[in-house]
Amino acid sequence: MLREPDKTKYFDYTVEKGQNPYCGIMSFQHFRGEELYSDIVVKPENNMCETENVECYPIPDHVEQNGREQGYYPDNTVAYIRVLWKEFEPEQGVYDYGFIEDIIAKARSKRQSLIFRLMPHSTRACDDVPEWLKKLIPCPERPEGKRIKASPTDPLFIKLFCDAVRKIGERFDSDPVFDAIDISMPGAWGEGYNLHLYSDEDIGTIFDTYVESFKSTQLISQYKHTDILNYLRQRTNIGWRADGLGDPHHTDEIYPPLIEQISDYWKTAPVSFESYWWMTEWKRKGWDLDVIIEKTLNWHISSFNPKSLPIPYEWEKKVRYWISKMGYHYRINSFSYPEKALPSDSIKMILDVENVGVAPSYHKIPLYIRLRGNDEYVFETDIDIRKWMLGKHKEEISIDIPKNMPAGRYNIDISIYDDPVGNVYFATDADFNDGWYELGEINICN
Repeated sequence: MLREPDKTKYFDYTVEKGQNPYCGIMSFQHFRGEELYSDIVVKPENNMCETENVECYPIPDHVEQNGREQGYYPDNTVAYIRVLWKEFEPEQGVYDYGFIEDIIAKARSKRQSLIFRLMPHSTRACDDVPEWLKKLIPCPERPEGKRIKASPTDPLFIKLFCDAVRKIGERFDSDPVFDAIDISMPGAWGEGYNLHLYSDEDIGTIFDTYVESFKSTQLISQYKHTDILNYLRQRTNIGWRADGLGDPHHTDEIYPPLIEQISDYWKTAPVSFESYWWMTEWKRKGWDLDVIIEKTLNWHISSFNPKSLPIPYEWEKKVRYWISKMGYHYRINSFSYPEKALPSDSIKMILDVENVGVAPSYHKIPLYIRLRGNDEYVFETDIDIRKWMLGKHKEEISIDIPKNMPAGRYNIDISIYDDPVGNVYFATDADFNDGWYELGEINICN
């Protein structure tokens, strides 16, 4: 017999009791709860080179990390790690899989997902392309007095770098800790410097390599190259990432016309931003945090990388608000259910849920119902939370009561959970315990 709902409970909004997976503030070259880089003051005469020794992983021992004494940093479930090609392929054709396995293990131990980028090189001489590559082709040095360094233009550079990307895909694409792969291009940090010097064929090879190598892992790419994003979108649900957030020239002038061309991408793939400098420097420059927050929420931000540098204490309240809207946030408005049933009955429940964030979840994390009395019975539903776009949704849930279920009163609990990232938290005042929200009670009769 099907038991229809005859009881409804209503719930109020409250900020989640923890940080949801796959969205929010990231740790950068660090993992959850680790030290923060010490605050850095930008000096124009240094050509903005103050952070050259904090751009790569692992962090050099000499780097000062007193940031937790200087500012605030929120909890985070996403680690953004970018590594040098030479660390993964120290000798041609010899790949250090253990190096990446260690990164994945650290993220897993902290219940973080991983956004990962393999960089061809950075800017400093010690962060260059692999030494073995320099014996094969000409490799540029950084020009005197300049911050940015170019990559080799020889097609062999593209081929060999793509070989390394394929090896990472072969080994790690199916690992659930990999949240997203940030596509690398020529230039320092893999960010596309002097991209015009490369043939269309070479550029196509790079992007085809990523699409073919990562079938299970989300891909994201630089927002500036909208033609490339449109090419990629024909083959996969591509997300985008924007450097330079905060700087008024980027935020007010460069971003808007380009983002307008990719304004609906957020519906199928994530939007991520990286800080221009860091937030203590934003404050010194007098940049308007309220304007930055408003713009990014309108652009459907899922995650932000403040580079594991301290955030001014006086901005904590505003940053907490930002996080409470960033990505997906599920409010439970009401839950309807039958108050009694018999063993072997089917019971129907209605969940009225609202996404009060600015983006959906891009991961199909299972939703479970639990009947909890002297014994516990857990049921995995077929609900796909990726369909919870912005606004309200009603979900009908039916479960079959086991024939041998003992009579008694049972709490009806709900949970969204997946290993290895853990719980999705609801923005609700429902009682919460050990990852479960109590939404009602049912009496199983003899």
